[in-house]
Amino acid sequence: MKHLFNYIFFGLIIGSMVLSLNACRPKNKTLKSGTWRGILTISNQEVPFLLEVAQDSAGKTVAYLVNGTERILLDEITIAGDSVKIPLHIFDADLKAHINDQEDGMKGKWIRYNLEEPYEVAFSAKHVQDDRFSRNPAKATQNYTGNWEVLFNHNDGTEEKAIGVFNQQGNHLSGTFLSPTGDYRYLDGEVNGDELRLSTFDGYHAYLFKAEPDNDGKLKGKFFSGKTGRSTWTATRNDNAVLPAADTLTYLKPGYAKLAFTFPDLNGNKVSLSDPQFRGKVVVVQLMGSWCPNCMDETAYLAPFYKENKDKGLEIIGLAYEQSPEFEKAKKRLEKLKTRFSIEYPLLVAGTRDKEAAAKTLPMLNHVLAFPTTIIIDKKGDVRKIHTGFSGPGTGKYYEAFVQDFEKTIAKLLQE
Repeated sequence: MKHLFNYIFFGLIIGSMVLSLNACRPKNKTLKSGTWRGILTISNQEVPFLLEVAQDSAGKTVAYLVNGTERILLDEITIAGDSVKIPLHIFDADLKAHINDQEDGMKGKWIRYNLEEPYEVAFSAKHVQDDRFSRNPAKATQNYTGNWEVLFNHNDGTEEKAIGVFNQQGNHLSGTFLSPTGDYRYLDGEVNGDELRLSTFDGYHAYLFKAEPDNDGKLKGKFFSGKTGRSTWTATRNDNAVLPAADTLTYLKPGYAKLAFTFPDLNGNKVSLSDPQFRGKVVVVQLMGSWCPNCMDETAYLAPFYKENKDKGLEIIGLAYEQSPEFEKAKKRLEKLKTRFSIEYPLLVAGTRDKEAAAKTLPMLNHVLAFPTTIIIDKKGDVRKIHTGFSGPGTGKYYEAFVQDFEKTIAKLLQE
């Protein structure tokens, strides 16, 4: 009887301790639904972006990065106490922050992984603020709608020609910049008086553009990108501005007519362009990376296009040049990309994102100038076209022109 009493007594004590510990343990906070105005602080500048938080059909907290008409789903959010971790889509990056209910906000960091040096940027956000820049901007005194011939002077001493494509409605401004290697994706912002301000954040890139007109109407501004990127830029209105043709920048060296390679797929099996599954087929070879937002845009187009045309004799091969040289790390990122975009064509681990190193893996090319680069091969195995870079859906008519030309080319080759 005495032993039974001791067991009951000690059981009650232990039970009380467990209840006490659970009572002391902080409850997980919630990430409030609605719009959050995020700020990334780079080069003493604030890069604003919008984050929409919601509950999915299963009651799970999800969020969307909002850049103009673009909405990037973030559905792997975890919360422990007041700490929230928001993995950023396909990219090897997170937003990590502490939720502060009293301030109706959160503060933390934007972190990118697998880089040679630590990459952390201060991040904060306020709930129920849906103005990207100003709540009450001054009346716009300029209309920047149209095409602009742009010259960037980057802080590494290089120059870059581009085309600015803007659409203005009152104070609201949207658009992008096209360059020979790709576009700057969806930019959104405002015209405050005569000052132009645009930003974007897709999880991997954070961009801020500012500019004002001079007395001749020429735009002069600054461009901030990532932790340390800083450039100046000028622009002149020119609706006829053009860039070098994307199918002239990358080509086969003299003496070559064909492409050849052997790389491992995500299961480690060697895959060659000369394998039977590709013989007598029209083949599109996509030089890409899971870290590359322009590649993400192209993949979003190619994945469904392949499903629609694979039974007609089309094959696509993705050659992935990844952030990490380690196969398992590269595989992990590519598997996530494959799942996100329902990719059915093979992805091969071809190397790292360094362009000079990438060029050595395909020595028949004059260079690897951009990711993505898209190589179109006919049924005989001859290279028929190489398209450098990608103008995504944020470029409007330029994207539509690419799609029309690409589909016309593929249809013609399938009929040969």
